[in-house]
Amino acid sequence: MLRTLKWSLISIVALFVIGLLHYTLPQHDVVRIVGANTQRIDLGENAWFFAAPDAGTSATVGNNRDVKFIETILASNGRPMVYRNEDTSWGWPPYFKVNSFDVQAQASDLTSTAAAPRWVVMTHYGWRNQFFTIFPNAVRLRVVDSPDVTLIPWASIIILSLLALLAFMARRMWMQFRERTIDPALEDAGEAWDAVDARADAARAQATGAWGRFVARMRGHRRPR
Repeated sequence: MLRTLKWSLISIVALFVIGLLHYTLPQHDVVRIVGANTQRIDLGENAWFFAAPDAGTSATVGNNRDVKFIETILASNGRPMVYRNEDTSWGWPPYFKVNSFDVQAQASDLTSTAAAPRWVVMTHYGWRNQFFTIFPNAVRLRVVDSPDVTLIPWASIIILSLLALLAFMARRMWMQFRERTIDPALEDAGEAWDAVDARADAARAQATGAWGRFVARMRGHRRPR
């Protein structure tokens, strides 16, 4: 039972960490931009998946505000993909993006048609979900000559490598701490408990012997003369 509970908790934590990394780490899509606009959005349960108001602006009253969007067509499958374009400032995730207006102007300038496409690498983070009306956040635009460009996620590789190194070092430190501190303490506790058991057994044996002698004496006094 305890083993099942342990692995269940480990699985839940692992899924949470994987989901957080997948949402936060930068991703890259090759797209053709077909539009860039600003819409008034009423935020509800999906407010968690929108950034704060743009840097330097004040928060609006209530749960609605203007959000900039970039409409695109994916080069990989020809399907539409819509990105929001919001500043992250000093919040989470730590992209320190404060140039959403510049990105919007760049997206408007790179708008093209299917007859004369201009291909753009869209660096973004987050997820697209139509049911909850959430959008990935565009971070950077880069023009490329062909939709067949090879994209290597260097940032994700470096971040994941550093996290793996930190996890390895943390595990080594924990193992050393356990070997030097916890295991000796458990051994001392076990020895102390064994000593308590031994004294208890000795006390029971002594009590049993004393009771036996007392019973024998009582029987001796009761014998007929």
